[in-house]
Amino acid sequence: MTPRPPVEISPPDISAYQDGGTGVPWFIALDSGRQGPHVLLTALVHGNEPCGAIALDALMKARLRPAAGKVTLGFVNVAAYARFDPADPCRTRFLDQDMNRLWDSAVLEGKSRSRELDRARQIRPIVNEADMLLDLHSMQQDATSLILAGRHEKGLDLARRVGTPETVVRDDGHLTGRRLRDYGRFGDSEEDAAALLVECGQHWSVRAAETALETALAFLLRTGAIDRVPAGLRPLAEPRPQRVVDVTHTVTTATDRFTFAADFRGLEVMERAGAPIGRDGAHPILAPHDGCVIIMPCHNVRKGQTAVRLGRFVEADGVGDGAE
Repeated sequence: MTPRPPVEISPPDISAYQDGGTGVPWFIALDSGRQGPHVLLTALVHGNEPCGAIALDALMKARLRPAAGKVTLGFVNVAAYARFDPADPCRTRFLDQDMNRLWDSAVLEGKSRSRELDRARQIRPIVNEADMLLDLHSMQQDATSLILAGRHEKGLDLARRVGTPETVVRDDGHLTGRRLRDYGRFGDSEEDAAALLVECGQHWSVRAAETALETALAFLLRTGAIDRVPAGLRPLAEPRPQRVVDVTHTVTTATDRFTFAADFRGLEVMERAGAPIGRDGAHPILAPHDGCVIIMPCHNVRKGQTAVRLGRFVEADGVGDGAE
């Protein structure tokens, strides 16, 4: 087992946001009264990832006001978050099932019940209304922050527009279920609605909380939802050139005995095809091609979970140079 990183941050008290004027508890509506898109920022899809909650709390305390359209801030899996314990921080990712694998119409409209499904059904009308979504997450490893932009060009376009973090991952999600960022119009190439999922850093690090707030502000400013950083918050730095990783393979575990060949943290490059990446029980996992990039390795996984994504750096007009 990989040692658990320390809990460096204090999860905020979000009780003041239970009644946010949307009719959905812990979703807060901020309406400019002017024409413009509906921008949705979500945190706590996983109850043990407090960086997004810290960011949304900071925005509320800074008296965020949209310049155009409507901004909604949403704390998603509040029931799991309420049980967060710094002494056992891995335990409250969810209560019954992973809330970021439920966002398929057939699942949401089916007969199954769980606390996460009930909550997803409750917030679904707000998600349906949103034109742009930023879903704030964090990672198991202390690794470089990532934008997960999905597979369609509109996701990459939105990532370019926001400009931070610097590494953009184009991917198809998970075999085990659809993420919030891939739901409905966000995952439809024929629709304009677009979404980003941002992995801000290690779950309980100060850096993840700082990245979550910086990314939220960049998203709001560069989509035109606000016209200035609220007073009291740190001004944004100029965006740096981005680089794009295209996911070519997703490794979903077939056993409970997955191990890596090295202490991968993410964005390592295996120069040659066939280089050892890990083992799934007795089955070797090898680099499928030259220049294979390790993306979001998860060192403590069970059967049926995503252990790692594999990809390659690619060139994209105006985004990075395709090099490590």
